[in-house]
Amino acid sequence: MFSVDTHTHIISPDTAAYPAAPLGGHRSTWSQERPTDIDGLLREADAAGVDHLVVVQASTVYGFDNSYVADQLARHRDRLSGVCSVDFLSPKAVDDLHHWVDERGFSGVRIRAADGTTAVPTPGRGLDDERMTPVWQFLSDRRIPVCIQMHAQHATILSGLLRQYPGLTVILDHAGRPRLGGGEPLYASPLNETGRVFVKLTPPAILRAQRETGSAAPLVRALVAEFGAANVMWGSNFPASEGALSELAGLIEAQLPTLAPADLALITGGTAASLYGLSGTEGR
Repeated sequence: MFSVDTHTHIISPDTAAYPAAPLGGHRSTWSQERPTDIDGLLREADAAGVDHLVVVQASTVYGFDNSYVADQLARHRDRLSGVCSVDFLSPKAVDDLHHWVDERGFSGVRIRAADGTTAVPTPGRGLDDERMTPVWQFLSDRRIPVCIQMHAQHATILSGLLRQYPGLTVILDHAGRPRLGGGEPLYASPLNETGRVFVKLTPPAILRAQRETGSAAPLVRALVAEFGAANVMWGSNFPASEGALSELAGLIEAQLPTLAPADLALITGGTAASLYGLSGTEGR
């Protein structure tokens, strides 16, 4: 079964070639305690039986300079896809996207609407800041998937963007921090109506549900039921989440409901392969 880990990070030991310039001015703790370079990530993937990796720019280390990930994409195109970060508020944001996507080979882009901390400030006034209009239009026209780090309450704004931009394709990092407990909708506004919203199951989402409700299984069942297996994928968050990649994958797998083989194949790799244009035969 083709396996795609949709959420990994890499940190280079070469600080001269790839100097730190974290968003918010403070480098993330995980990147200092357990930095993993591309060779370490590939070893972890091999040990876990993962065929393809989506490397998400570590903006809490490198900010908007995606050079380290870009250089590794050029070296390992058969194993890697990349998600870059750009300043959505910059007047040259679209030019930056052309550079990273068209010239350096990235398949997606990421924006942090909120990350659960104060370390990375919300850009502008949020996802609907008028300065972001050219970026949303570009992403919609090109149908480039955008990973959004957000909370459940941002769903209302996101729903408006989805209506405004008919080609906009969204991936909810860490499941979009849905509401827990089962007594109310997962998000402030329905997000499954367009079929263009995808949910990423990751250890932060699983561990939060376990911590706050005692089990993540009901949340995962609800997400799969609401969005469908074709709109759900998994990501290890390695090495930002502590543990071996195989352990993090196992954490997520243990929470999945009983699924038909075809649905399981979608969540483990098929959904990501479709989104990122993979053939399903890369890797080993």
